[in-house]
Amino acid sequence: MQKHAVRHVFTSESVSEGHPDKVADQISDAILDACLAKDARAHVACETMCGPGLVVNMGEITSEGFDTVNTQEIARRVVKDIGYDRPVEGFSWDTFNYVSALHGQSPDIAQGVNRKEAKKQGAGDQGMMFGYATRETPSLMPAPIMYAHELLAHFARLRKTRKQPFLRPDAKSQLSVVYEDGRPVAIDTVVISHQTTEDGANKKFYAQIEEIARDRLAKTKLLTNRTRFYVNPTGKFVVGGPTGDSGLTGRKIIVDTYGGMAAHGGGAFSGKDPSKVDRSAAYYARYAAKNIVAAGYADRCQIQVAYAIGVDRPVSVCVKTFGTNHGVTNEQIEKLILSGKVFDFRPYALIADLGLTEPKGWCYRDTASYGHFGRDAFPWEKTDKVSVLKDILG
Repeated sequence: MQKHAVRHVFTSESVSEGHPDKVADQISDAILDACLAKDARAHVACETMCGPGLVVNMGEITSEGFDTVNTQEIARRVVKDIGYDRPVEGFSWDTFNYVSALHGQSPDIAQGVNRKEAKKQGAGDQGMMFGYATRETPSLMPAPIMYAHELLAHFARLRKTRKQPFLRPDAKSQLSVVYEDGRPVAIDTVVISHQTTEDGANKKFYAQIEEIARDRLAKTKLLTNRTRFYVNPTGKFVVGGPTGDSGLTGRKIIVDTYGGMAAHGGGAFSGKDPSKVDRSAAYYARYAAKNIVAAGYADRCQIQVAYAIGVDRPVSVCVKTFGTNHGVTNEQIEKLILSGKVFDFRPYALIADLGLTEPKGWCYRDTASYGHFGRDAFPWEKTDKVSVLKDILG
């Protein structure tokens, strides 16, 4: 009897750098970058809120030289870089009102992180974090979220180079991908909601957007004659950005990670220095999962790690390979991680291993749009542990 392929459709979405929540994420991370440039041991938990003609910063920052960090200037520069430069639209870099309510870090939190012996640094909070990798794309990322990111990043380049002058910064994309026996085989549906100028709010320009998207997705070899496209399906998207909706730091955590394909611990990333393990340990868990998949020990790997605030070692590690493991068991991988021989999940060690307090060739603001994972510029995307894994696991 012939076995029928198991089919399902999985959908992920991305949002552009001009989405109001991403405006907030980028401002928070740009302030983090400025603090770390002055003090590698800075403790930063910076939140941003934005709305019509308004940007507000809140949170806790303890950093040497913070009194010389001009947070308002940083916020305005970020908004200008994104492309909000028309006061008539209700939100522009040179006209928004700015409010800061930033203050120092709680001493109760600080005492769990700051230790006389640096290597004994405790986790900045309790919680669980996840890392994930899958063999379905060259970046070892899930196809739906990866291609959704790539679409919007491409439209942003066209907008900023003036090749598509009707485009404005706010946008969303959504891809529904057909899987057979766990492999992506086709793109079923593409949804693009892109802010335009009034002149671009018409079917003729929407057809151009669709054609650009088709050309961009052709390289995936997943488009078929059944692939459906919906561009601005309400008919008009002119009022957007913080004028159309408020923005908050940390409100797009599934966009930031794996598009819903893997679990998420709940903690947001942006605006937090690497002593906050809900950011740094999630990066390190991706690093470990990606190396395990790259080494051929699994086609899919998800790693959960959990911490107690102030404690320097994880309280638990859980590995799932979803039946795709090769030559090793989940328990063997867990034992290897807990041993610290290849991946050391102590906060001090993982921060040092990835260079998270002194970024070289990248900055935290870079992570705040188009996903924190799947881009080679970031150190947690390296696959430099493959040979070590093979030496130990065989």
